[in-house]
Amino acid sequence: MAKRTVSLLLLLVVVHGVFVPASTQVCSLLGQPAFPVLSSERDINIGAIFSIHRNALLKMHPFTSKPKPTTCVRLNLREFKFAQTFIFAIEEINNSTQLLPGVSLGYKIYDACNSIDLAIQSGMALMNGYEEILSDIFCSRSPAVQAIVGESSSSPTTALCMANVLCYFILQISHFATCACLSNRKRYPSFFRTIPSDYYQSRALAQLVKYFGWTWVGTVRSHSDYGNNGIAAFEEAAKQEGICIEYSEAVLRTDPQEQFLKTLEVIKKGTARVVVAFISLGDFVPLLNVIAEHNITGIQWVGSESWITSRNLAETKEYSFLFGAVGFAVVNAKLVGLREFLVNVHPDQELKNELLKEFWETAFQCSFSTSGCTGSERLSELQNEYTDVSELRIEYKVYTAVYAVAHTLHEVLKDFKSSTNSSKGELDVSFTMKTGENILFDVSGDPVARYDLVNWQPAEDGSLQFKHVGFYDSSLPSEQRLQFNQEQMLWAGKSGQLPVSVCSESCPPGTRKAVQKGRPVCCYDCIPYSSDCFPCDLEYWSNESKDRCVLKVVEFLSYTEIMGMVLCIFSFIGVLLTAMVSFLFYLHKETPIVRANNSELSFLLLFSLSLCFLCSLTFIGRPTEWSCMLRHTAFGITFVLCISCVLGKTIVVLMAFRSTLPGSNVMKWFGPVQQRLSVVSLTLIQAIACVLWLTISPPFPYMNLSYYREKIILECNVGSTLGFWAVLGYTGMLSILCFVLAFFARKLPDNFNEAKFITFSMLIFCAVWLTFIPAYVSSPGKFTVAVEIFAILVSSFGLLFCIFAPKCYIILLKPEKNTKKQMMGKSSSKAL
Repeated sequence: MAKRTVSLLLLLVVVHGVFVPASTQVCSLLGQPAFPVLSSERDINIGAIFSIHRNALLKMHPFTSKPKPTTCVRLNLREFKFAQTFIFAIEEINNSTQLLPGVSLGYKIYDACNSIDLAIQSGMALMNGYEEILSDIFCSRSPAVQAIVGESSSSPTTALCMANVLCYFILQISHFATCACLSNRKRYPSFFRTIPSDYYQSRALAQLVKYFGWTWVGTVRSHSDYGNNGIAAFEEAAKQEGICIEYSEAVLRTDPQEQFLKTLEVIKKGTARVVVAFISLGDFVPLLNVIAEHNITGIQWVGSESWITSRNLAETKEYSFLFGAVGFAVVNAKLVGLREFLVNVHPDQELKNELLKEFWETAFQCSFSTSGCTGSERLSELQNEYTDVSELRIEYKVYTAVYAVAHTLHEVLKDFKSSTNSSKGELDVSFTMKTGENILFDVSGDPVARYDLVNWQPAEDGSLQFKHVGFYDSSLPSEQRLQFNQEQMLWAGKSGQLPVSVCSESCPPGTRKAVQKGRPVCCYDCIPYSSDCFPCDLEYWSNESKDRCVLKVVEFLSYTEIMGMVLCIFSFIGVLLTAMVSFLFYLHKETPIVRANNSELSFLLLFSLSLCFLCSLTFIGRPTEWSCMLRHTAFGITFVLCISCVLGKTIVVLMAFRSTLPGSNVMKWFGPVQQRLSVVSLTLIQAIACVLWLTISPPFPYMNLSYYREKIILECNVGSTLGFWAVLGYTGMLSILCFVLAFFARKLPDNFNEAKFITFSMLIFCAVWLTFIPAYVSSPGKFTVAVEIFAILVSSFGLLFCIFAPKCYIILLKPEKNTKKQMMGKSSSKAL
């Protein structure tokens, strides 16, 4: 809607200026006419208002008896540079074949002299023309310009906009008026700006102050629309961030010296070590002079864009106490060709222009009327804020404002020439600059808020530089808007130590905050806790300050921590080794060493060992109902299956030896069928016990709150203690039985010496699980589960290596011993 209003507005202005004839009737202008200080009229003219002079001398009005500004004094090189940048942009557009082809832009530049009255007078002159004789349709005639760029300050700009005739009929675009109040489209429908609104800067400053922990700050502001609205927005954002304001002082450059001394006393008596200065450069300098005279140091200054990149302040030795200042500045830019244009300005360009002569005298500190100035001086050899193009932050906004007007005029004229219906009304005010930046105005007439975070630091040559340490971008998500590198920053007093600015230090443990009566919430006393303490819930515990309940840390053995990863790796290694042994046995399944002692039991034992290794994984991870039930039952069944196979092999060894005795037929009672039945039966008993356990009272996840005060142990409760010990006791009973039988068979002949290795494996198995019990009981938290997994893995590796490693050795390295003759021969010789 804003785009449409401006586009149609300009269309009406251009058409009105071309087709409405001048009236033959005349009337006289009331008062003295205002004239531009720099002008060049062409096809379409653009007006501009800058405060090229710092002050205006006042004279009493003869009718109203009120002071009236007359003569302007003290030329401001910075504002003069703005004016020249404005002219540079217009000349660049006139030389362009892409933008406004066939149309040349002219300009009329007025000097407001930092006076609201002169700013309004300049605006009315641009609206109505400055001739002494006016037409009788003076209030409805075509304005002298089609748009106005300026003013540099918020208060004069607001005053211009309050003149309804100006704002409703001429597009006004400011390069430096940042007051958030100007975003009101109902009051200022034709106002735009190329500099971000203070709405964003105020919030960015509050976020910055909050990040550094400065909860107790003072503020100094300009007593103007810029300072008052800026600090009001900052204080609102600061309150939301938990920041307290100790004092808020307002000054204006025209204030008496007593007001600056009063502000100085407030700063001196204040306890805040951080001062946020949302103040214009012109209002800040008198205050800085007073601070320098009284040698006030040790304050961390946080500045707004108005002064934070002022080269004059940085190069003034008396203001060295500003070292370490930090603040947001408008994003810097480069303008190719601007310096050459600036240094080519010369009084000879307009011999009758007194402003150019005054500029020359100010730049070279000389005078044409007396002596010193000859006109042969060279601006290119001069080093001051006028010729310096390293900081073109605001100059680029002037440059952008001119291009915004030119692009809008370009679209208006294009549609007018092609007789486009005005109902289209959606002329695009967005455009791309030569620098590649995309300019887009929102519904309030504001651009995207982008700032550089700068820090005052010494350069290598000893001078002071504005170090770019971060940025703020309102187009990003809220949590990403403010980004900076704190390690690159220096602070007040040339220190790398972050200043502390709090009303009260944090309360030590065992005490609580008690807000001091009549003071902000940031100021409090620390008093010991009394009987009014309340206990935290079971899942919470008190923080170090003992003033809040915080959630306890939940602990369990996870896959992501190092201990869990290591146990997983060993589990997979066990599965891999078991698979390799199984594959090796399958390839040599017809050899005597594999067929001896029932190869079927050997393969079943290898399968059960794989399950033993895998069941250890169920103990890792966050306990759930399913994982708790699975881990204990899987462990009980797989280990009983494994022990049943070993027990079967042990019995086969004993029976086989008995069958070699004369008249013995014992093997027919424990053949392959009986061996399978024994394994199935023994395992089935364990399975039935597990089913009963899960049916009656299964294991479940449990939060152990009693072991630690500060954390919760998440573990599996066994549910039925009887079921747990029945499963574990049955496994232990089979293990002891297997060990006893293997022990008795350990000295049988060599061809039956598998019993010796079974004895070793069961000895390891029993030793591991006997030592597991005290270790399990004494291990805290997740280490309890780790001990259990360790026992499973060690006992599984013991069975695998003790029973199968000797056979693998013969198969791979001693194949000559893997013959029936060799094994029988050993038996015969041993029998003799």
